[in-house]
Amino acid sequence: MKHRYLGDSGFKVSEIIYGNWLTHASQIADEAAISTVRAAFDHGVTTFDTADVYANQAAETVLGTALKGLRREGLEILTKVYWPVSEKGPNDTGLSRKHIMESINGSLKRLGTDYVDLYQAHRFDYETPLEETMQAFGDLVRMGKVLYVGVSEWNAEQIREGQLLAQQLGFRLISNQPQYSMLWRVIEEQVIPTSQELGLSQIVWSPMAQGVLTGKYLPGVPAPAGSRAADPELSSIIEKFMSDETLTAVQKLKPLAEELGVNMAQFAIAWVLQNPNVAGAIVGASKPEQIISNIEASGVEIPAEIMAKVDEVLGELIERDPAKTKSPEGRLC
Repeated sequence: MKHRYLGDSGFKVSEIIYGNWLTHASQIADEAAISTVRAAFDHGVTTFDTADVYANQAAETVLGTALKGLRREGLEILTKVYWPVSEKGPNDTGLSRKHIMESINGSLKRLGTDYVDLYQAHRFDYETPLEETMQAFGDLVRMGKVLYVGVSEWNAEQIREGQLLAQQLGFRLISNQPQYSMLWRVIEEQVIPTSQELGLSQIVWSPMAQGVLTGKYLPGVPAPAGSRAADPELSSIIEKFMSDETLTAVQKLKPLAEELGVNMAQFAIAWVLQNPNVAGAIVGASKPEQIISNIEASGVEIPAEIMAKVDEVLGELIERDPAKTKSPEGRLC
């Protein structure tokens, strides 16, 4: 497993980052989740990403249980704050000082740790002054509850404004966590250049486009039973990739993966890691053998000619509109 520096900091994360968005305390039993986390760690993953909103706080508890007993200094634990949680009252959401301070205390308790390595603003909050948000994050850094601060799905302007305030308050933003894959490249035009200029790296989620880039979904064929596309509660997050045209094009990527000697999932993960501004790719898994296979994407080098062929195959199906990097106008609560 290779590790990369996060932004302009001296902090490193594993190239493959274990994430538990749709799995822990939701899709799989706790025992399976714990064994999968341990398999990831045993095969070199040291960075684990979660959020208080995942399974309405329960996912943090499962991850904390799974990591219990491991040397804390040998782990990088990442979590986030913003979305409505708990009883979803008027102050149970957003990036107000009240919600940030209360949320970090809850996350630390559930994760079973005195600090998190990276605390991330899960979206931009239009209803709270940015100064208030940055001041709260800065105070958490000075308290030692948070070592580093990042954001998620902020656009280029928001990252620039946030970094300026953070520096004035004596700390820095070192990361952004956006969606990024062969099919979803909305960060390339504005977010990545701005991040490079200001010293942030990307920690990307959904490198396999919610499983579409694994090639398991076939055009004109019903989604496999048990898959995200077949789940009424999850299908909305994958539907943008499920047209027959897209699924047909994805099948044409298989020869490229075979040329590299990797499977389609590994190819998709390795593809995002070719971008020098990407520090790590978040990968979820429901069983140990799945995460072990995905880990093999670390260190895979994709020649320029194959990268170019990916663009040729996917063509106009690639989403590049930078305006698609956005946060809810309201807090949804």
